Amino acid sequence: MANVKFYAGESFPLEMHKVRIIQKLNLIPIEERQKCMEAAGNNTFLLKNRDVFMDMLTDSGVNAMSDRQLASMMAADDSYAGSETFTRLEKMVKKFFGVEYFLPAHQGRACENIISQVFVKKGSVVPMNYHFTTSKAHITLNGGTVEEIIVDEGFKIKSDCPFKGDIDIDKLKDVINKWGAENVAFVRVEAGTNLIGGQPGSLQNLSEISSICRLHKIPLVYDASLLADNLYFIMKREKACAGMSTHEIILKIAALSDVIYFSARKLGFGRGGGICTNNSEYFYRMREMVPLYEGFLTYGGMSVREMEAIAIGLEETLDEDMISQGPIFIEHMVKELDRKGIPVITPAGGLGCHVDAKAFLDHVPQSQYPAGALAAAFYIASGVRGMERGTLSEQRDENGVEPMAHVELLRLAVPRRVFTLSQINYAVDRLAWLYENRRLVGGLKFVEEPKILRFFFGRLAPLSDWQTKLVEKFRKDFGDSL
Repeated sequence: MANVKFYAGESFPLEMHKVRIIQKLNLIPIEERQKCMEAAGNNTFLLKNRDVFMDMLTDSGVNAMSDRQLASMMAADDSYAGSETFTRLEKMVKKFFGVEYFLPAHQGRACENIISQVFVKKGSVVPMNYHFTTSKAHITLNGGTVEEIIVDEGFKIKSDCPFKGDIDIDKLKDVINKWGAENVAFVRVEAGTNLIGGQPGSLQNLSEISSICRLHKIPLVYDASLLADNLYFIMKREKACAGMSTHEIILKIAALSDVIYFSARKLGFGRGGGICTNNSEYFYRMREMVPLYEGFLTYGGMSVREMEAIAIGLEETLDEDMISQGPIFIEHMVKELDRKGIPVITPAGGLGCHVDAKAFLDHVPQSQYPAGALAAAFYIASGVRGMERGTLSEQRDENGVEPMAHVELLRLAVPRRVFTLSQINYAVDRLAWLYENRRLVGGLKFVEEPKILRFFFGRLAPLSDWQTKLVEKFRKDFGDSL
């Protein structure tokens, strides 16, 4: 964003856009919020959006489109095959990444399905900086194993490491030696590690990974869903990239990768996704899967209107003012919470603000899902919907053993160009109140536990009447305020 200083010496984000269309929000009383949370089985995914004041569940598919994106949707060519809309999107994707081949898909996890079916075989391994829930599920469903080899700093809550999403190069070498290069399906690098605080990876690290992969003839797969935030951090934190344009960095990332896939719900701000490569063999192997799972090759399960918007969204991702908006709002939120003594992941990453639920609720054991309990408590206290990113987001192994997550986080996503600074400050205020009253919050237990991706639709119950006590304390402190 532009370098704007305030005469009074204050420091806070300045939006580099204006609001042209609004959507009314609703903040219901706390007693109703408690009932809504109970009806949702203490799973924020199961809340109805009409009962949510600020939806900070995710930045996926909920970012605000620009005026140019909305206008482009009116020019869509609604054809099953040979659509001009697809031609425009394909041209933009090829220019954006500097690639020869592009395959459309309806979203990121559809890309993961195709990539896993093509590359993963039973008994193979996929090393990665850190897993995403659906990426791990697709790999394991196809008989593979995930090895997480992120740098040790990645798991530190408080840190000044600028790239906590980097892969540990020595660990990568060890995995290859242990499994044998022929058994490594691919190496996956996720831009902006989703589950551990949206922490970025550096271009230098990707270059080192690429060299190792090419030495051993192992495909390097890059998940570019959170590329926009990662671009910002590379530009601001990586000295060797100072002065480089966003597009120069993107082209270098693409040149180092063998396969790139992305969720356009995050990158491009439309509901869709895609796979890119310069490798003709990989392209033809993956192409067969698109008509089978997604639709024809010129729409891949996407609406043509969304495809038009994604093409413009990718072009706008080259604008530094656009890619900076999320990170600077998140940084403001992290700094305000940190200043109040509330445990948050530092340095601020992309995607959202991440609260350390294990420290916030240090009296709640991991087996009682502190991050899930904190998400439920925060909604009751504020009407703000966040997402659990901890043990609830894991799943039991084949023996029914529940793995404890490396970190327990409440993710408060910051969709791009959606919230105002006053709304961000409201969330900070309510979280500060909850922190002062954290001892009232108790744990949760499953009452309905799906076997796969349980965090999406599992249902839980509080282990005591702690939610009622929390509501009573809120009324005592806030009176008739919502």
